[in-house]
Amino acid sequence: MKTAEGEVADLAPAGGRDAAAHGKEAPVREVHGQQHPIGLYLTVWVLLFVLSACSYLVDYFNLHGNLRWGLIVFFMMAKASLIVAVFMHMAWERLALVSAILIPPLAVLVFMASMAMEGDYTFSTRSVFFAPGAQTQISPHAP
Repeated sequence: MKTAEGEVADLAPAGGRDAAAHGKEAPVREVHGQQHPIGLYLTVWVLLFVLSACSYLVDYFNLHGNLRWGLIVFFMMAKASLIVAVFMHMAWERLALVSAILIPPLAVLVFMASMAMEGDYTFSTRSVFFAPGAQTQISPHAP
């Protein structure tokens, strides 16, 4: 609450207002925004640059297969984590807010992984049972 002098007064309980009414000054509190050192942001910027260079090196060295995709996903998640933690100020938020923002996407990733595994299982099962000559193997009357 701003006073006539432009100061920010602390919102005191009723007892504090009574004290101010009896000639005592109410406590004054200065309001400051959360300030982080510029070095933190520069360090994260350099780390993002290094991680991006590493992800480009995966293509430069012509890596293939699971190693390639594993490294690409690792560097992507590392960069996204740095951006969310520092630039979106999630590192300084309460656990409830962090959980409310981060748990739903993680749950979606778990569900996507389970659907991918189920799809692979369905594909492999169909390739076994629908292969040429497989009809005689699955007949219920086979000896």
